[in-house]
Amino acid sequence: MSFISRQKNGLLCRFSTVIDTVSDYNMTDEEYIEMCAQKAREEAQETLKHSLRPFEEVKASFVPTNMSRDEFNRILRLMEKK
Repeated sequence: MSFISRQKNGLLCRFSTVIDTVSDYNMTDEEYIEMCAQKAREEAQETLKHSLRPFEEVKASFVPTNMSRDEFNRILRLMEKK
């Protein structure tokens, strides 16, 4: 875990509660946003590489609580078109 803080000089630092010290410092807002975006890209790549599930599981997992079966079937037809 960690948290971000605005330093006295207006820049940002990241404090790690795992190692109990500063892990990044003197970051601009844009640098911090890019750091977060890079982590999100890496997580998305890992999901695509290791965690995709078969499309049949989408069909098998549907429960008509928040969407009607008709609407789900309509969306399925759109997803199955090439």
